[in-house]
Order: sequence, then C-alpha cells, then structure tokens
Amino acid sequence: MAVIIAGHDIKPALVVIDVQNGFASKGGSYDQMGMDVSCYGGAIPQISKLIGLCRNAGMPIFYTQAVRESSGIDLLTNMHKILPKSREERIKKRPICVRGTWDAEIVDEIRPAPEDHIVIKRRDSAFQDTEIGVWLKSVGADSLIFCGIDTSICVETSLRDAFNNGYDVILISDATASGNRKHFESTIEVVKDYYGLVMSIDEFSKYVPQKAEQRNR
Repeated sequence: MAVIIAGHDIKPALVVIDVQNGFASKGGSYDQMGMDVSCYGGAIPQISKLIGLCRNAGMPIFYTQAVRESSGIDLLTNMHKILPKSREERIKKRPICVRGTWDAEIVDEIRPAPEDHIVIKRRDSAFQDTEIGVWLKSVGADSLIFCGIDTSICVETSLRDAFNNGYDVILISDATASGNRKHFESTIEVVKDYYGLVMSIDEFSKYVPQKAEQRNR
C-alpha cells in the first residue's frame, strides 16, 4: 500500500516496539521491581487503535520482542564495564523478559495476527543483529511508523537506526510511552527537529486509506 504524506508517496510499515508483559503488565518484571507501569499500560489502547488502523489499510506490521536468555549470556553487564547505575541495578535485580516466559510475551490486547512479523531483539534497537532489514526490503517498505515503549529508549534508538538506514520515519506520539515525562518530551522534540514527523493517531489516520466498509461505519 502507498500513502501520500507531505506531498510524497511512501510505502510504510508499522513497527510496534516491545509492548511486553515484563514491561507493561501487572505482575511483570517491572511491576514486581516496584516500577510504575501505569504509563505503559495506559498506552496500550492507543497502540491497539493504531494497529487496527494500519491492519485495515493492509500495511505490514512488525512487532519487536526484547528477550534475554535464562543463562544470562546476553546481559549487558557481561560486556560493559561502565553502565548507568540505575540500569545496572535493574539488570542485577531481576531477569527481565526471559525467552519462553510469560514475561517476554507481547501483551494479549495487541497479540500479533498470523500475518504479522515478530522481530526478536536483544538490544535497544530493532536493527541491532536482527532480520528486520531483510524483511522490510522483502515487503518493499521505505518508511516506518513507530509506536510502543519505552519512547526515549528502545523506540527512539530504533527510530534513529531506521533513519540512518535510509528509511523515512514517523513517530505516533499518543501510541508511545515513557516512564519519564521529561525524556518523552525530549524524544518528541528530537524527532521533530532531526529525524522525521511526529503525529497523533488522528492526524496520521487522515493519510491512511481505509477499506470501504471501514469508512462507512
């Protein structure tokens, strides 16, 4: 499918970043560590709305799933001598999103459909040592629509890498969330100034062609 935005024909794909139980659900790792996950959970209805909009338009949809091995072989602490204290403490406190566990699963409210694509990642970026580049070429995408969590970490890192890999990028501001409001706002401004477009779902929907039965509802 093609979309016309800012006078240009683009062929977009939707990228849904790390909306997993360990980060966003009650009983998940973040919640059990005493972190406030309400901002992440609160974004899920909007993310679901965006997925429905893109699915109805026939847009390819890619979910990322951040996983860790139970052995700990892929932990950042094995590779870095210098890490921010908060991140190091979180890694040591509890294994998060271990592969094959409920914690690592994408939340039920936006469970991928059979035709969607799941990108397993082990670092912040969806492009770091994953298949997404090959898969995006396969579906002919030249632009990426980003949503998910956390806005200022994995979403922003993936968006920057997408831009630097030659993709046009759009961040959907009300379908993403950060645990730190200041960081969220900083990402919004950085994307606007240096990388691409920032839109709400309602703004984006004006550019997305819908099937006739959807338009007539």
